[in-house]
Amino acid sequence: MFKLDKLVGRLVFGIALAGIAQLSVAQSSPTKFPNIGRVATPAEVAAWDIDVRPDFKGLPKGSGSVEKGQVIWEAKCASCHGTFGESNEIFTPIAGGTTKDDIKTGRVASLNDTKQPQRTTLMKTSTVSTLWDYVYRAMPWNAPRSLTPDDTYALVAFMLSLGDIVPDNFVLSNTNIAEVKMPNRNGITTKHGMWSVAGKPDVNAKACMNNCVPFVQIGSTLPDFARNAHENIAEQNRMYGPYRGADTTKPPMKSLPGPSGVGLAHAADTHSSVPKGPSALFKNENCSACHAPNAKLVGPSITDIAKKYNGQSGATDQLMVKVKVGGAGVWGAIPMPAQAQLSAEDNKALVVWMLSGGK
Repeated sequence: MFKLDKLVGRLVFGIALAGIAQLSVAQSSPTKFPNIGRVATPAEVAAWDIDVRPDFKGLPKGSGSVEKGQVIWEAKCASCHGTFGESNEIFTPIAGGTTKDDIKTGRVASLNDTKQPQRTTLMKTSTVSTLWDYVYRAMPWNAPRSLTPDDTYALVAFMLSLGDIVPDNFVLSNTNIAEVKMPNRNGITTKHGMWSVAGKPDVNAKACMNNCVPFVQIGSTLPDFARNAHENIAEQNRMYGPYRGADTTKPPMKSLPGPSGVGLAHAADTHSSVPKGPSALFKNENCSACHAPNAKLVGPSITDIAKKYNGQSGATDQLMVKVKVGGAGVWGAIPMPAQAQLSAEDNKALVVWMLSGGK
């Protein structure tokens, strides 16, 4: 048994060693661990070695115009970031908050202005290489690393034009990117270990493994009316990584599964114990995203619905049809989506409950 454990340990170590192989064949010793793993090929290293440093080392050759960037932006970026980088409900705006004086001084004055509503990307980013590197590695959200270098130059050029950092006819390339003056280029400190290995660390704490918290308690949750406002968050994450995000189509958990969060990946399993009934249906079928108990949200409140149909014959059947097929016009122009997946039994239980005022 000892020999088997030792062998498994060597195998695991060998696999890990292969994963962090030296960046060139010359720097690695193929005989140190014979028959375990192999040296990464130059092509494999090049495929992952795509980061761009502030001094532009690692920047690939290429170019892209503002005009081309606008075309790509409208096709792949505007749905999340807005047509002019003003955001589309979810993400922080890309452009805004910078002036021509900021470009001259290299410091964004509005960062110190308490009246500035949000800190945009162009306000905070001090190096254009950071902008280029992030777009190239991580965007678009649903297809990271799908942009070519030329696409990335074009997109960065378009974003810079939104902040009047470059003119509308500008063509950004690897030969002129160092000439771009970011509005907050002087708002950065380089006197720390994250910038230079010889610098002083910006964190001086000691590792603590004493008096650890025995369990994690959930301290806050989204309110019912906002929980599914942007549809299911769990379905909007990228298709890799251990965390899928909260399933906002279901009620929030009262506590994390397990004594210390163990089994968080199976958190959805705990919803099987949610009690059944009209109030549970109201939450599970996302009705609470648009209807609040006593106040108008996107749609009318439960109280208002009960008052409107109070004493009307056929109200139950009428609303059951409306819930099933959806519609608009009774309470305003915003349509109610169809709930075709509801069974007739659940539909009736939900409607009767709402007509009673949620009692």
